[in-house]
Amino acid sequence: MNIRIETIPQAQQRYPTTGDWWWEGDTLEMRVSAISDWRYSMLVALHELVEALLCKAHGVTAEAVDAWDTGIGKDLDDPGDDTRALSPRASHRIRHRASTGP
Repeated sequence: MNIRIETIPQAQQRYPTTGDWWWEGDTLEMRVSAISDWRYSMLVALHELVEALLCKAHGVTAEAVDAWDTGIGKDLDDPGDDTRALSPRASHRIRHRASTGP
């Protein structure tokens, strides 16, 4: 497994988000918005890393997460926190919350 993390300008994200992840074969690709204090960008990267690995371990695909985040969840402040993200179509809420902390 390879993991590649890049910080990019917010405007270059695939959709309105601060952190994004997907798999290219066995490489986990992550894009995190550049925030003025680099430490915040790295906190977002850590969150995305934990969420992505928990999703992989539990069979939740990046495509399912993207479909939720760009579909029903697109107008929410944090789509992964919404209770509807527990549905089989978007069952990443548990992984998202676990990667956020208590």
